[in-house]
Amino acid sequence: MYIAIEGIDTAGKSTQIAALKNHFPDALITKEPGGTEIGKEIRELVLSARTKSKRAELLLFLADRAEHVKEVIEPNLHKMIISDRSAVSGVAYALIQEDIKSKDLIALNDFATKKIYPQKVFLLRLTKKELEFRLSQKELDGIELRGSEYLLKIQESIKQASRLLDLTLIEIDATKSINEITKEILNNINT
Repeated sequence: MYIAIEGIDTAGKSTQIAALKNHFPDALITKEPGGTEIGKEIRELVLSARTKSKRAELLLFLADRAEHVKEVIEPNLHKMIISDRSAVSGVAYALIQEDIKSKDLIALNDFATKKIYPQKVFLLRLTKKELEFRLSQKELDGIELRGSEYLLKIQESIKQASRLLDLTLIEIDATKSINEITKEILNNINT
């Protein structure tokens, strides 16, 4: 099974992935962007916020996605794959730019992924108050510096992206305890 843990920055994706690793010790843990050697370079470039063109940023993400599917996802579809983000995030970020039609965006992602998408997507959802608190506790990267309103827009866009990609989305309140969230994810994996 291929699952993705989605959510805006500080939602607790890394924490949940670490917890899931305890339940699935043989699982392949990966992330997007940055799940390959080339992907690490692309991730660093995108997070530096140096691109002036949102289209260039989108194309970098698509290049990472194509490489990730080819090198990591496709050869391991017989295993449990747990990914920190997926095409869903990529589509969500691109949707809020309002620079590309959704049908074109889906076509580009279908091309990059060979239509290999997670079977289940878990969205760790944050409130504005909790997001702002969590952001205040850390040094911010280029994406986080865009502010809480931007990140909350992404969170809503993740829902839209899942619908456009026709993927199963399970929303989970990220303000719950770590154990409650893990249990909810496990219950949904097993159904």
